[in-house]
Amino acid sequence: MTGPSATFGFRDVDASEKPGLVRGVFDRVASRYDLMNDLMSAGVHRLWKDAVASRLNPQPGETIVDCAGGTGDMARRFARLARRAQLRRGGADAQIFVVDYNAEMIAAGRERGGLPEIAWAVGDAQRLPLPDATADAYAISFGIRNVTDIPVALREARRVLKPGGRFLCLEFSRPVTEALRKAYDAYSFAVIPEIGARVAGDRDSYRYLVESIRRFPDQRTFAAMIGEAGFGQVGWTNFTAGVAALHTGRAI
Repeated sequence: MTGPSATFGFRDVDASEKPGLVRGVFDRVASRYDLMNDLMSAGVHRLWKDAVASRLNPQPGETIVDCAGGTGDMARRFARLARRAQLRRGGADAQIFVVDYNAEMIAAGRERGGLPEIAWAVGDAQRLPLPDATADAYAISFGIRNVTDIPVALREARRVLKPGGRFLCLEFSRPVTEALRKAYDAYSFAVIPEIGARVAGDRDSYRYLVESIRRFPDQRTFAAMIGEAGFGQVGWTNFTAGVAALHTGRAI
């Protein structure tokens, strides 16, 4: 490596190489991405995502960024909740911007159909195609570990949020007990790549995804990174005993 390095699974690669490598992973898995999430988690990811959407609490007239939003799984949840609030209170439609680095993921989301509140764009979490202080809320779900420079992406989230704007990040994390960590590791490395091979025809991409989870910072370390990026009221909520965690903050 001649320049700064970045993690790609258990490998360290030149930072300039990671975007292309990650793009290749999601090019290959886009068409089966949502199905694989159901199979890998036995559907539990839907409960986590519902909890995140409820915590974000979308309101009429708000602008919400769904970064690394891919197939729009979270954006549709946000739109439905905003519509319910609109029926109760009135007001303007919410605007939800799905931004994802991978064109194949965006295409898969559009093919599923969308709602009028949702706009789609191919873009980089480290250079969002939005002006400063645009958004009332920013959410990123299972995407932050795939960016090349996490602190840069966090600062970019802060840039596009209005003062007091809500930051939510759902990501795989560190199980809270050693016994659970060992069991989860055994399942992840033995079962998930095998499911990927049989259902998506791609063992290597799902092995990368498992490895990227293992190299992601634990809850406390990641919370500190969020605070350093300019957020206050930073905290986290563990889901399924820390298999995943919702990290939250407010733009200050």
